[in-house]
Formats: sequence, structure tokens, C-alpha cells
Amino acid sequence: MFRDRGIEIKTREQILAMRKAGLVVGRTLELLRGQVKAGISTGELDAIAEDNIRSSGATPSFKGYHGFTGSICASVNDEIVHGIPGGRVLADGDLISIDCGAIVDGWHGDAAITVGVGEAADELLELARICEESMWRGFAAARLGGRLTDISAAIEAHVRANSSYGIVEDFVGHGIGSAMHQPPNVPNFGRPGRGPKLVEGMALAVEPMLTLGKQDNHTLEDDWTVVTDDGRSAAHTEHSFTLTPQGPWVLTAIDGGESKLAELGIKFGPLAD
Repeated sequence: MFRDRGIEIKTREQILAMRKAGLVVGRTLELLRGQVKAGISTGELDAIAEDNIRSSGATPSFKGYHGFTGSICASVNDEIVHGIPGGRVLADGDLISIDCGAIVDGWHGDAAITVGVGEAADELLELARICEESMWRGFAAARLGGRLTDISAAIEAHVRANSSYGIVEDFVGHGIGSAMHQPPNVPNFGRPGRGPKLVEGMALAVEPMLTLGKQDNHTLEDDWTVVTDDGRSAAHTEHSFTLTPQGPWVLTAIDGGESKLAELGIKFGPLAD
């Protein structure tokens, strides 16, 4: 492992260790997806997540991070990111984003999903769909030798071509590896061809955040929960990935991203599995 311009470059073995953490995160999120329903509290979802992470031989990344009390972030409706799990009970029609992180042998995985509760409105499900799709367009644009903002531009282009949603600019993706948050930042907007060169051993967490209305936001008095200024709903999707000579490998996707990348005509590049 070495650093180039502050960016941590991992060895093959270290990327494989990140895959172990990524699988814990991916499987935990799929477990939680199946548990989301009206009547369950965000605190109950958090307990399920922590139990699954720890029983998988991993440690929750979020718990205790700068004083954060949960093992997941649970952000409901107008909450964009960093919602603290607790007594809030989900209701039919809600939209919840669940962000999850895990550490295995010192290496991190980080991912998020957005899920409709019960009979969520079509406009909310569409918001979540475009958010997820834009993330995958970002992965599809990544090439060894390319530039970081190739990812950013692809995300923005997909959102702009398919919606009038706000793209949150105050919060962005990031490098990931021996720490959860590392350089470089990965914006969800911008021109292609800028920023650090994409090289083997780099790992990035890509996480678009979209809003039904304007992207303007503020943080609540709990110093964590970020909400839209206009009170309209938001969606957040995230995966951690790396690039190999064969293509992207999505470390937090259970199948490594193979199926979603195939839909976009992109060959994925696993080092294992």
C-alpha cells in the first residue's frame, strides 16, 4: 500500500480484504431491504444490522464514528443522509435510505440503498430508481487511465437526461480503504476529464444523492441529520468499487456488479468470486 497525492493505493491482497468487508455490507443491506415495512422502527433496523455485521465477523464502521450512535444511517423522506436510527416508526408510503459500513481486518466497505415502504408513491420510487441508475452509469464510465470526474459527469448526465431532480452538491462520494473516508472526493456532478487519474488499487465509494425538489439542505440540531430545505423527499444510493484491467468490480455488490454492468454493456473485472 502506498499513497499518491494522498490517495491510498491498495495491493491485490488488500482489495480482496475489502471485498470481504463489502460482502458483509451488501448482505446486511439485502437483509434490511427485506425487513423494511410499516410498523418497524429505524432503531429495530439498526439492531438487525449490527447483529448481522458482528455475527459475520465484522465491526460496524459507523458506530462511535465521531460519536454517531448507530450501526446504520436511516434517513426517511426529506432526510437526505446521516439520519440517526432510533424510535421513529416507518409508515406506509415512506421512503427510507439505509447507509451501512463494516470493517474486516482493518478494511472498510460502505454502501447504501433507498427503499419504499409499503405502497410508496410512484414519484418516490422513480426518484430512487434514477438515483441508483445514475450510480451505475458512473461505474460504467470509469476506465483505468481515465479521470475521476468521468464518473461525476456520467452521474450528472443521467440525472439531467431523465429528470429535473436536484443533485446534492454539499455531500459527495469518497475514497475508501483502511479508513472509511479518504481522499479523493467523488462529486456527483461536473465535467469529465478532471481530477486524479483512475489507477489500479484505487477504491472509491460512489454515492449520488437526489432530491425531488431543490438540492438546498441543512443539518438538524442533532448535528447529523441532513434534510432538504423545501421538505421534499430525497434518495441516496452507494456502492464501493475498484477498477481492474478487466473492468469495474463493485466490492459491496453481492455479485460484484456483474448483472447491472452487463445491462450497460460493461464487462466487470473481479479479482475473486
